[in-house]
Amino acid sequence: MKRILLFFLVLFFFSSCGARKRVRSSVNLNSSVNIPISKIPNSSSVISKPNYNSTDQYITFFKSKAIHEMKLYGIPASITLAQGILESGSGKGRLAREANNHFGIKCHDWTGPRIYHDDDLSQECFRKYNDPNESYRDHSLFLINRKRYSNLFKYKSTDYKAWAKGLKKAGYATDPKYPQKIISIIERYKLNRYDIYDTKIKNNIQMTKKYINHKVKKGDTLYSISKFYNTTVEYLKLVNKLNSNELSIGQTLIIISN
Repeated sequence: MKRILLFFLVLFFFSSCGARKRVRSSVNLNSSVNIPISKIPNSSSVISKPNYNSTDQYITFFKSKAIHEMKLYGIPASITLAQGILESGSGKGRLAREANNHFGIKCHDWTGPRIYHDDDLSQECFRKYNDPNESYRDHSLFLINRKRYSNLFKYKSTDYKAWAKGLKKAGYATDPKYPQKIISIIERYKLNRYDIYDTKIKNNIQMTKKYINHKVKKGDTLYSISKFYNTTVEYLKLVNKLNSNELSIGQTLIIISN
């Protein structure tokens, strides 16, 4: 009888120890737990702002956008990328970080958000964008819709040297060494590998210079119209000389065709 009682006591002891071990191994989700960094899932997909720590990473991030702009407007991808690298410090400059302005484009006739920054003069006005993609699109529109840059589009999209010199001649930058800096960046990172020449691009350029009329209908907003025509709200406001986002049914807007 004593042996049987001893047996059950030993069995109860081991079973209770096992239960305590299982409890200790569970995690209280409401408590603060130190998880090794290597075990934390990669959350890069939910970061709202792009993260590039080097020029190579900057190129990787924006090369597709530069190629897309080249196909639409005929501006060499190498030129766009090199200007972005130079003007924004590979995305690290203040204008790029705080205003998503990667090309140093000043306000001029801009009616949208702005930022003030020391450049040739103290506290000059620069354009501010919601995201870098808007900056890349505005760079294309800035070049194609200003007469002083029209001679650039006579060059092939593979002739990055002519484009670099033409930008300086047209007054894009005051730095006398601007062409050499652009060319040096292109050749150092082999950016001209992203350039192509296609006669269809020339035809697309002519299309972008044609204006179409959009008659505002019920439910239209500047945002919905800009998305439909692959442009931006600020550019629609600029072209149509609008001081606000308000539209009226039947109003006619001028749109640059893509």
